[in-house]
Amino acid sequence: MDLELRRLGFDPELVDYTEALELQRHLHTSVREGSSPSTVLLLEHSDVYTAGKRTEEADRPKDGTPVIDVDRGGKITWHGRGQLVGYPILQLRDRSLVKDYVCTLEGVIMKVLAEDYGIQGQRVEGRSGVWLTDGLRDRKIAAVGIRVHQSVTLHGFALNCSNSLDPFENIIPCGISDADTTTISRELGRTVRPADVVERIAEELKSALPQYIGAGQRTSQSADEEPVTSACSIAQPKEGVPQ
Repeated sequence: MDLELRRLGFDPELVDYTEALELQRHLHTSVREGSSPSTVLLLEHSDVYTAGKRTEEADRPKDGTPVIDVDRGGKITWHGRGQLVGYPILQLRDRSLVKDYVCTLEGVIMKVLAEDYGIQGQRVEGRSGVWLTDGLRDRKIAAVGIRVHQSVTLHGFALNCSNSLDPFENIIPCGISDADTTTISRELGRTVRPADVVERIAEELKSALPQYIGAGQRTSQSADEEPVTSACSIAQPKEGVPQ
């Protein structure tokens, strides 16, 4: 099935979070109705904290910095300059594929990290996203949090490329206090920006995601489908899902 990839803006032309959220919602309607193809938005945000449905008060910024509450899965996180964000708005051909779809988003990131940068990303049981587990503490390099509404996906992933890690010190990112965050640049000791990574991520998404796409106007699913944050069986990955 057709998949469109749109690059919205990269440093210095950062994308406001609320504007991107409105675009997601508009696309969600048009994809569900069949008037637009399934679409992936790729971009770099201006700085913002966003809180998923499971965010607790203790997770929020210690200094009272404003937070945008959103309907994705997961807890609080930060987006901003130096982070590659992807929002796939996909018409799923089958609601049962949601976990495989999330697993595939993680797999795409892991593949690019390994093949292009020699970084071995891993999945961690019970935790969404992509992790590095070769140190004293696990380090999160990419976050994944989605929602499925009437069989169309919203939200997506954020890959830390060259962003500062200071904003994560002001929150409990994703509600996890016993692990750290990291970036591609920090792991390599050289600067790798979102604009350097986006073409390879786009290439892999273009290859991996069409298998999940169905025809438009599938509205029989519940209007209140549960947000999904994770992923895969670590012990028994699904056949055909990138590892």
